[in-house]
Amino acid sequence: MADAESGLVADHAAPALDADAAAPAPHSASPALAPLAASLTLAACGGGGGGGTPPATPAPPPPAAILPTRGQAARFLSQATMGSSRANVDQVAGQGFEAWLDAQFAMPRSVSHWDWLVAAGYSNTSTMNSQAGFDPLMWRQLIANPDQLRQRVGMALLDFLVVGIDGVTTSWRQFAVAAYMDVLLDNAFGNFRTLIEQISTNAAMGLYLTFLGNRKANPATGSVPDENYARELMQLFTIGLVRLNMDGSVQMANGAPVETYTQDDITGLARVFTGWAIANSDNSSPNRLRLPMVNLAAQHETGAKTFLGTAIPSGTDGPNSLRLALDAIFAHPNLPPFVTKQLIQHLVTSNPTAAYVARISAVFANNGNGVRGDLRAVVRAILLDPEARADANAGNASYGKLREPIMRLTGWARAFNANSASGAWAIGDTSSTSNRLGQSPGRSPSVFNFFRPGYTPPNSAIASAGLVGPEFQITNEPSVIAYVNYMAVLIAAGAGDFQAVYTDMVALAPNSVALVEEVDILLGAQLGAATKASIAAAVDSIAIGGAGGPINRVYTAVLLTLAAPEYLVQK
Repeated sequence: MADAESGLVADHAAPALDADAAAPAPHSASPALAPLAASLTLAACGGGGGGGTPPATPAPPPPAAILPTRGQAARFLSQATMGSSRANVDQVAGQGFEAWLDAQFAMPRSVSHWDWLVAAGYSNTSTMNSQAGFDPLMWRQLIANPDQLRQRVGMALLDFLVVGIDGVTTSWRQFAVAAYMDVLLDNAFGNFRTLIEQISTNAAMGLYLTFLGNRKANPATGSVPDENYARELMQLFTIGLVRLNMDGSVQMANGAPVETYTQDDITGLARVFTGWAIANSDNSSPNRLRLPMVNLAAQHETGAKTFLGTAIPSGTDGPNSLRLALDAIFAHPNLPPFVTKQLIQHLVTSNPTAAYVARISAVFANNGNGVRGDLRAVVRAILLDPEARADANAGNASYGKLREPIMRLTGWARAFNANSASGAWAIGDTSSTSNRLGQSPGRSPSVFNFFRPGYTPPNSAIASAGLVGPEFQITNEPSVIAYVNYMAVLIAAGAGDFQAVYTDMVALAPNSVALVEEVDILLGAQLGAATKASIAAAVDSIAIGGAGGPINRVYTAVLLTLAAPEYLVQK
C-alpha cells in the first residue's frame, strides 16, 4: 500500500502559525483544499466632546455577527462532537460557535451509564460475572445522546485517564466501569482538581491500577505499598515524565530533559494510596461500586510521606493525606501544559504550535477569574482558538489528526441518525484489527491507551518532519482493510436493529454531485475537488433506475467518503 502519512505532513519548512502573527479570520471563506494525497494509506469607539454638553445620541448597534458557513460549521463539529447531523450543522451555521458552546455547556446529562444499565435489567445477578450491557451502554451515549460536546470531551479524558474493562477484575465489572465513565462525563466541564480526586477514589480505578486493598509497609515481612497508581497518576494522568514549559516544550539541563519526579517521589506518594477499600462488602448488587472508596485506618501508612517537595506529616489520616497529595500535584507547574496539550491533541490537532499550547495552558492556570483547572474554560479556549478555527489550517497537510476508528463509526452514525429502537445497540466489541475497527470504547488494552500521545510512525515522513501521529500506532494495512470492510457492511445492513436512516440522501441520489457534497458536509470530510469528482463518478456508474439504484448510490457515496484520506485526517 502507499505511504500512510502524506495527508498529515507537508513541507516542514513552512512557517507554523504563530500566536502573534496575523491569522486568517475565523469565519473567512474556506480556501479550496489540497487535492487528494495519493500516497496516503487510508483508501467601542467614542467621539471627543466640544464645549458644553453634547446632545444625547443613541449608541450605534453592535455589528452583526459573522456566522460560519456550513463547511466551517461542519469542521468545528468534527472537533467538538462524536459526529454531527444535518440539523447540527445548520444549527451551528445559524447561531455561531459561541452560542452552540453555551448551549452544550448548559445541557444536563440525560440518563447516566449506571442508570441505563439498571433500567435495562443488567443489575440482575445473572449478569454479575459477565460484561453484559457494557458495549451497548458505551455506544448508546456516544451515538444517541444530545450532549455531544460532553461525550467528545469525555472520550478525550478516557484516552489518557485510562480504565479498560478487561483490566477491572471484579464481579459487576460493567457497573464498575460505568461508574468510572460517569465520573469522567460528570466532571468533563468541571474542575480538574475535583476530577482527579474522584478518579482516585473510584473503585474501577482502584482495581485497574491495583491500589485497592493496598496496605502500609510491613517491616517484619519486607512488604511495601504497591506503587502502580502513584507512578501512573504522575506519569500519565497529571504531570508527565519531564519538566515542561507552559508552551509544552521540554526543559533541558546539560543537554538532557529535566525529570519531573524520581523513584523516591513514587515511593513517597505510594504511601498515600494505602488503606483504600470498596465502601462495603455487599456484593448482592453492584451498588457499592458506585460509591467512593473508603480508607481503613489500620491499613493506611500514617508515617510521614514526602514527594515532589511536599511533606505530609506523620499521623495524617488517609483522606487528608490524599487531599494534601492531590493539592500538591494540582499546583505543579507541569499540570497545565501536560493536560491541555493532550486535550488539544484529542480534539483538534496532533501537533499544536507552542503558542497554541501556551495560550490554553494559561487558561488552565487561570480562567480569568483566578480559578485553576476550569475544564469548561479550557475546552472553550481550545475550540475557539485562532489556530483551531483558522480556515487555512484545513489545507495545511501538517495540521490535524488521524481520526480514531471509534469516531469514524460514531461520525457516520450521527450523520445519518442511526439508532437502535430496541435499545440493544448490537455493535459489540469492535477491538479486532482483522475484521472490525481495531478500537472499542472502554476497552483499552492497557493504561497506556490504544495509542500514546507522543507516538511517531518509525521511518516515516512524519518522523522526518519531527512530528507525532498518535493514532497511527493502531493503523496498518490490515487494520485499514478491516475498517473499510466492516463499515461497508454496517452502512448497508447495520447491526441488528441498529440502522442508519438515509431518507434525505436517497432524495439526492439522482444528482451525484449534490449527494457527494451533502455527504461531505455531514461527515465533516472536507474532501478536495478531485476526490469529490472521483466519488461522483463512482456513484454515476450505478444506474439510478430500479428499486436498489438510489440506495446503492447512497451507500457508495458514504463508504467512499469514509475511506477517503481527507476524511480520515481530521483537519
